[in-house]
Amino acid sequence: MSLVAKWNGLNGRTLEKQYKEHLSGFREWIHLDHCEDWLLFPENMGPRLSIDETNLSNGELYVVVTNKGARGKKGVLVAIVKGTKASAVSEVLMKIPMAIRVKVLEVTLDMSHAMDWIVRECFPNSKKVTDRFHARQLVSDALQEMRVKERWKAIDEENELIHKCREKKTGYAPLVYSNGDTKKQLLARGRYVLYRPQSKWSESQKARAEILGAKPK
Repeated sequence: MSLVAKWNGLNGRTLEKQYKEHLSGFREWIHLDHCEDWLLFPENMGPRLSIDETNLSNGELYVVVTNKGARGKKGVLVAIVKGTKASAVSEVLMKIPMAIRVKVLEVTLDMSHAMDWIVRECFPNSKKVTDRFHARQLVSDALQEMRVKERWKAIDEENELIHKCREKKTGYAPLVYSNGDTKKQLLARGRYVLYRPQSKWSESQKARAEILGAKPK
């Protein structure tokens, strides 16, 4: 809005206020009285929906329902509700007539109990499909947890060996793998191997993967 005003030799704040109060029709908007808490667009419903929570601003969480058939373009937004309380979200979605809601055949969601409850109550004829991103994230988190545990073990092993070498007054030389990493370094640097798909591994990451046992295809 500021750029439009600048290009036309106008005051930016004045143009913004005039647009909001007079040109945009904001004051006559049918959602004006509740737009801070929820928005609902039944006309954007389709047989395949997605439901998820997102952080829009200042740490506030919102539940968003979208039409997968719109492919992220015009008409994609079905509903957005402030907060993640299942009963509050369901109350908003129930404003959509039952005749429309029963036509929903599939809803993609995460693995939270709240989302499952919302879908079961509001879209009784739909099949629930777990979002592959969330499933992949759980697997990735589990692998990273295992990697961190092994790294702490490697640190403890190295500290113990250093202590023994000091007692014997001998120098400590850690085991070095073929790529030049010690065990502790391998487990620290291997985090990127577990996060990235094999198709995007660099040569050094492929080498680490082979040593870790996750041989690239």
